Amino acid sequence: MPASMKTFFDKQDEHAALAAELAGQGVEFAMAAWVDVRGRPKSKVVPINHLPDMLAGSERYTPRGIGGLGQMNPAEDECVGLPDPDTLRILSWDPRIAYFNADLVLGASREPFENCPRSALKSVLAKAADMGFAMNLGVETEFYLYRTSTLPDLVPRFESSVIEPTPAYDARSVIDSLEFFSDLTKHMEAAGYGLYSFDQEGGEGQYELDFGYAEVLTMCDRLTHLRLMLTALAQKVDATVTFMPRPQTHSWGSGAHMNMSLVSTTTGENAFVEADGTWTKTALSFAAGVLRHAKALTALTCPTVNSYKRLSPKLTDGSVSWAPVWARYGTNNRSCMLRLPGNRPCIENRAVDMMSNMYLASAFTLAAGLEGIELGLDPGDAVTDDASDWDRFGAHEDRLPRNLLEAIDAFANDPLVHATFPSGFVRDYIAMKNEEWENYHTVVTAWEVDRYLLDV
Repeated sequence: MPASMKTFFDKQDEHAALAAELAGQGVEFAMAAWVDVRGRPKSKVVPINHLPDMLAGSERYTPRGIGGLGQMNPAEDECVGLPDPDTLRILSWDPRIAYFNADLVLGASREPFENCPRSALKSVLAKAADMGFAMNLGVETEFYLYRTSTLPDLVPRFESSVIEPTPAYDARSVIDSLEFFSDLTKHMEAAGYGLYSFDQEGGEGQYELDFGYAEVLTMCDRLTHLRLMLTALAQKVDATVTFMPRPQTHSWGSGAHMNMSLVSTTTGENAFVEADGTWTKTALSFAAGVLRHAKALTALTCPTVNSYKRLSPKLTDGSVSWAPVWARYGTNNRSCMLRLPGNRPCIENRAVDMMSNMYLASAFTLAAGLEGIELGLDPGDAVTDDASDWDRFGAHEDRLPRNLLEAIDAFANDPLVHATFPSGFVRDYIAMKNEEWENYHTVVTAWEVDRYLLDV
């Protein structure tokens, strides 16, 4: 028997044993979730006795056009959702289901599908490994909780005890929301997230989760799983979760700050800090690479029309929003896109929101940082003053895109985009986002009616 056939049958026996073990624990179904361009998990569900078939690639999809990316081609080869066995977890809130993260591969060749975000990240990670690096990522996850039964009116599920000047960190308000967060804490602990804090944020009904960093692919897989978890647990308390960056005109924006570091694959040490705690040349060159491609990157980290309602230096009342608008860096300076914090050895990108597909955002961030290291780029001097008022000086080359159209134009014209992602993905993503902008731009808003209707 050829070695390849023996390996196949060995794995079939191994997978059958896994299916039997899971069935013995009460698991009834299995799913292998790939993600669409919006970061939403997609999967078929199989009875647990069909798990060996699913692990062998039995579940096929026609994903182009699903999730808005690309035009459906009826003659195109189907894709296979190929589970990653290392990502197996039983859903703690529904232990009938064994859950895997999956890659989308072409059915015949098993080559990565060009619009598979997880495969895009793995491709850049392979280059990082060739350069001697692995990437770690932590994400500060912010979201709003609204009462489902009152939608479309946005009523906070748990009303804040303090409104003015802001409910941020208010102890009574977060205690009032423990009906949801005590349950969430148990499930995040069961999933191994390492949750170490949650809090009431600056918007009424807005919260933040802080949990342990992980290897970047693992973190992206966790965020996909977290979407399911938050939605399921919110339903139990008549709540709807939204990652919308700015759900109301007067609300605080919700971000998803990316805290990134590189690790040497030979020593296991953080490549961003020296032994005395100072920043390494590697860290500064990584930051310079990210800043060099900041405008194109924003098309992935802030991927919606609404994202740019958050990327404004001031709120409607004139107070500082803490959202960056300049592609600059500072040490502990929250008014810049990149922050080199004094309390942890990582680089924080603050121009990110949870509407992003974190696989794609991480892939291009890493590609840009690696280019910076290869070219030995210098990010220049750190910004020490408050950049929130810089808009008064007019146009500036370091200004981040002001809207989705500017961002997608930068994405289309950046050579590194075309070197990082398959050409079909770049084409489809640009088309998708241009259509999103055009659809938005043709809608007459209440602001326009208020402003112009009686302007005679």
